[in-house]
Amino acid sequence: MLRHVAIDDTVQFSIPCIDEPVITDALTNPAVKAAIEALQKGDRKAWSALFEADAKLYDDGALRSLEKFIREALGHERFTSIERVEKNGLEVIGEFHSEQWGDFRTYFKFQLSPAGKIKRLDIGQAD
Repeated sequence: MLRHVAIDDTVQFSIPCIDEPVITDALTNPAVKAAIEALQKGDRKAWSALFEADAKLYDDGALRSLEKFIREALGHERFTSIERVEKNGLEVIGEFHSEQWGDFRTYFKFQLSPAGKIKRLDIGQAD
């Protein structure tokens, strides 16, 4: 979401508004939509329930502890906008805010198990 800000009568620009909810209507895969909504709300219990017990998380290609990510990111990181949803709804690209790292474009790429739970999540900075 963008909020338009007027400095004076001649200059206007837009800034991300992180206190407004991100519209998740573009998310077509139910598991991905539930995961992004849990992330946005900082809901660790809902987020964790979407993953297989042996799920893997890769951050910019490096294996990372999913449990540590849950502790550190949920409630502190979120999408500020969703730009694209690809690969049958399994890839989400958008602007992202992290209290630790600031604002940047990111991707979340989900792989699901036959049961429909997340078995792998790749996250990282998008080009």
